Formats: sequence, structure tokens, C-alpha cells
Amino acid sequence: MEPPRGVLSSLWRFILFIPYFTGLLLLGVLKGIFFCPLVCIIVAIGNSAIILGLLPVHAFWTLYSITSAKLLGPILKLFLCLCIPIGIILWLVVSIVGSILGGAVYGFLSPIFATFDAVGVGKSNPFFHCFYDGTWSTVKGSFTVVCDFRDVCFHSYFSFMDDLRTSTADDGHYYEIRLLQIPGAVIVAVLGIIVDFPMISLIALFKSPYMLFKGWRRLFHDLIGREGPFLETMCVPIAGLVILLWPLGVVGAVLGSVVSSVFLGAYAGVVSYQESSFYFGLCYVVASLSIYDEYSNDVLDMPEGSCFPRPKYRRKEEEGGGTGGLSRPNSFKTTPSRAGSNRGGPMIDLKPLDLLEALFVECRQYGETMVTKGIINSKDIEEAKSSKGSQVISIGLPAYSLLHELLRSIKSNSTGLLLGDGRTEITTRNRPKDTFFDWFLNPFLILKDQIEAADLSEEEEEYLGKLVLLFGDSERLKTSESPPLTELRKAELDAFARRLQGLTKSVSRYPTFRRHFVELVKKLSNDLDKKHDRFEGGGSKPVKKTVSRIFSQKSFKKKTSSNGSDQDSPNRGLRDVDIV
Repeated sequence: MEPPRGVLSSLWRFILFIPYFTGLLLLGVLKGIFFCPLVCIIVAIGNSAIILGLLPVHAFWTLYSITSAKLLGPILKLFLCLCIPIGIILWLVVSIVGSILGGAVYGFLSPIFATFDAVGVGKSNPFFHCFYDGTWSTVKGSFTVVCDFRDVCFHSYFSFMDDLRTSTADDGHYYEIRLLQIPGAVIVAVLGIIVDFPMISLIALFKSPYMLFKGWRRLFHDLIGREGPFLETMCVPIAGLVILLWPLGVVGAVLGSVVSSVFLGAYAGVVSYQESSFYFGLCYVVASLSIYDEYSNDVLDMPEGSCFPRPKYRRKEEEGGGTGGLSRPNSFKTTPSRAGSNRGGPMIDLKPLDLLEALFVECRQYGETMVTKGIINSKDIEEAKSSKGSQVISIGLPAYSLLHELLRSIKSNSTGLLLGDGRTEITTRNRPKDTFFDWFLNPFLILKDQIEAADLSEEEEEYLGKLVLLFGDSERLKTSESPPLTELRKAELDAFARRLQGLTKSVSRYPTFRRHFVELVKKLSNDLDKKHDRFEGGGSKPVKKTVSRIFSQKSFKKKTSSNGSDQDSPNRGLRDVDIV
């Protein structure tokens, strides 16, 4: 549908849309009121049961991991152990209260958004879906939230603790706490909270009317001109809902500023401890007001600068003028080499969960082929189910998929990461706009540049793929063939493999990873059962020879297209893996 031309035409359509929008909003609110208590009860009871059930285990294992950590000094271990009771109390309060509030918000808003989405473009039978959408799906979503929370409290937690226990510094040093700096740091932190809490709250309240009316002005401007969130017809209902709920967003921003002022003020104690100076801590207390003021001016697009003084609080100024915790990190800055894509097509925004789902689509494709070829066997699947033994499936297979993605991006001269469809490219411009996604994208882009600079041959790519896939299975690594490499080159490839495996292990701690991983293991188990049924009585090839034979072939053949890049479809990419 083409956007209407002319202000009068746009205004007339907006007037006609008001009763339609109001009806959808009332229906969505009624569904939200009805399902909000049920969803809140499910999420609150489910999460609380997990929290209280695992609390003794968490307390004991945290104490054991801290006392066993090689990176922590004895005094720091003692200090952290004394802080465990405080951490437990905070964990109980924050997690249980957060579960109740989060369940209530999800149960109320999910039916509303589903009601508006039911009348989007391309939806069949919108009248039925207006009433049905957001009902059962919201209830199922609440159970999914509980399952993901369980995975975080169980699998992700123990993964973090295992790393804490086993990690060692390269130079043999460990972290220790300076006891003499603690009293001064505590005093400065308390002073920072006393000063920043009321001042930042006043600044936030003073700027909230500006945020409210400027946000409304921009939203109405986009509505009349059909720009921004109102450009697509299917987005108009939800964007209209944003106009009505914008005051709640402003209230949330003010409350967020009030809460963050406590941590911003307490950070003065960290500065005092790091700089070993009580004076620099006091300087930060004053400078933090200017930091927040300038940051809020940037967010609200107000004139730059601040009326508050900004004394120097670091002996050595950080890059960017030492703006502190609210400054824009280097990872947010667009470097010239990643300023954009040299590929055609529109730039799109991707969600982290969508990226994770795309990763597991490739994992399933590669896994099916490797089960057929005998690389992945029943022992690997059983160990993946029990989370014990080798990690060929849990870490090796996702890492192998990511390696293939890096190599595909390198061969296609992509400035970012090229997904399996050969068209979707993730760059620093179209990545999800949240800080947490930088933790995922930037390390892989750095590793991609390092692999590209290494200029690997086809044999070296095959060997690297074998190192990545057969993670933790030294026996199969020994029995598989390897190309003639120098010790220096082999060490470089080993470092690439360890880095990629470490990044994959970090990704495996994301809340939805475990759920996708369980589905992947079930799919591979079913494929293996079908393979055994198909060849029952006919015998099977030895796995060790299969691994050696398959990896000795060309796994990452360089293909040339009209533009010299790898533009193969997922099925063709699957044939590559079949040759792998």
C-alpha cells in the first residue's frame, strides 16, 4: 500500500482509523486484564520454585567455586565469601519481585500486541485472530519464560562457575584486594549515593516534560507524514499504541534514572579504589552529575554540554576524554573498515534471538549430514544429553557452524557476518541496537579479521574445522589425518580453534540457547535412529575411519560466482558439508 499523498488525505485516514484503533485497543486490554493474573501466577510460581529449589545448591557451589578459584587471592576470597549472604538476600528479593512484575507486564502487554498484529498485512481471517491471538500463545510463552529461566539458573550458572574455578592467568598472577583502600572507597561510595541520588532524580524530573512532549511531537509528525514506525501499514496500530503508552515510557525512564543514580554514585568507590585516591573519588562524585547531564542531553537531542563542573578523576585520562561509565564505548563507534556493506540490498535490523535461531538452523543442517556420514555417533548424543564427556555437539557443532559462517563471510568479501541464505549480512550498522549484542558481534568480527589476515589454505581450513568440531575428543583428533604444518602454523590454528570454542561457550549461556540445543539433540537422535533402522543388519563404517576420510576431503571449496563471492543457497552449502 502506497503512503497517502497530501496532508488532508493523511489526516482523513487518521480520523477514520481512530475508532478502528480504539476497538482493537479495548479488546486487547480486556484480554490483557483477563490473562495478566494467570500469566503472573505461572511465571511467579515457576521462577520462585526454581529460585528456592536451587538456592542451597547455588549457595554451596558459589562458596566452593570462590574458594577453588585460581584467579582470586586469599583475602579477596575471604571478602567474597563474607558477601555471599548479602548476595543471596539481594538475589531472592530482586529475582522474585522481578518475576512477579515481569509476569504481570508480559501477561498484560502480550495479548494487546498480539491483537494489533492479528490485523496486519497478509493475515487470514483477522476477525477470528483478533480474539484468539494472544490468548493461548501468551500462556505458552509464560511456560517458555520459566523454562528459559531454569536453563539460566542451572546450565548457565554452572558454566560460569566452572570457568571461575578452572581459569588461570597466563602470567600466574591472581586478583587481590587492597585492604587499606577499602574504608576510603566505602566512604566515597556512600557520599556518591547521597549526592547523586537526589541530584540525578531532580535532573530527570526536570527533563521529563521535555521528553514527553518531544516524543509525542515526533510520533505525531511521523504519523501525519507516514514516516518512521508509521511507514509500514501493519506497524500503524502498534505505533499508535506507542503514542498512548508514551507517558508510561517517560515514567519508566525517570524511574530508571533514579535507580541508576544509586549505582552511578556508588561507582565513586570503585574509582577511589582503582586510583588509590580518596580525592579522585570525590572528584568523580562531582563529575558524575555532568556525565549524566551530558548523556541525557544526547538521548533527548538537546544542546551539548552541561552546567555542572567536570573535574578530572583519573590520573590517566581514558580515550574519549574520560567520560566514565556512561560514555560510548569504542565498540559502538563505526570504524572505517566496517562503515557499511559493499553488498546490495536493504539494511535490516536483526534480533539476537533471530540470529540464534539462524545458527541452529545451520547446526541442524550440518548435524544431519554428520550423522549420516558417521562423524556424530550415538555416544556423542548421549553425552550431549547428560552434559558430560566430550562436547562435540554442545560446543563443537555450533562452533563449526560459526566457523563456516566466518569463512563464508571472508570469501564473499563481507564487511560483517554473512548468514547462510547468502544475502543477509550483519554489520555494525544493522546489528541489534543493544549493548549486550556487542558482546557477541565484535569478538566474532575481530576473529574474522584475524583468520582473514592468516590467509589459510584449503587444507588449513579443513584442519581448523576438525579442531573446532571435535572439541574435547582427543582420541578422534589423534586418529584423524592432518596436513603437513609447521609448529608455528599449527599453534596459530589451535589458538583460532580455542578462541572460537570459547566464544561459542559464551553464546551457549544465552537464555534461549539451551532450549534450541535440546531440540537439536532430539533431531539428531531421531536421525541416528532412522539411520540405524535403515542399515540394521548391514553393518556400519568405523567412525574413526569415517572422520579421517571425510575431513581429508575438501570441506570448504572455494566457489566463484559472477561477482567472485560465495552466493550458494543453504542447500548448496549443505552439499559442501556433505563433502566435508
